[in-house]
Amino acid sequence: MRYFLLLLLFGLFGGAESFASERIAPPIAAVSSGELPREAHATLRLIERGGPFPYRRDGAVFGNREQRLPLKPRGAYREYTVPTPGVSGRGARRIIAAQSGERYYSEDHYRSFRRIRE
Repeated sequence: MRYFLLLLLFGLFGGAESFASERIAPPIAAVSSGELPREAHATLRLIERGGPFPYRRDGAVFGNREQRLPLKPRGAYREYTVPTPGVSGRGARRIIAAQSGERYYSEDHYRSFRRIRE
C-alpha cells in the first residue's frame, strides 16, 4: 500500500526529475568588502570600470554548473580573477559578478562562495 501511495505521489508531482529541476542553491554566507583581501578590492574596481582586465578569462561566462550560486539563466554570471601573491598564473581566488548586481567571492576555485556585502 505504501509503495502504491509513493508511486501515486511521484506521478502527481512529475516524479523525481521534477523535484531535481526545482533545486534551490544552498544558503550562501556573506562577507563584508572590508574583510576581502586587498587584491579583491582592485578586482572589484576593475569590474565597476569595465576593465581593462589582466587575464584573458576575466569577464567570461561563469556557468554555475554545480549550482552553488542562486539559479539564473546562462550568461547571468561572469568570472574575474583575484590575483594571489606568490602564485604564478591565475590562482584559485575569483569574484563572480551577476548581471543583477550581486558579487560573490571564492577563495578556493568555486568550491565555496560568500556574497560580498558593500
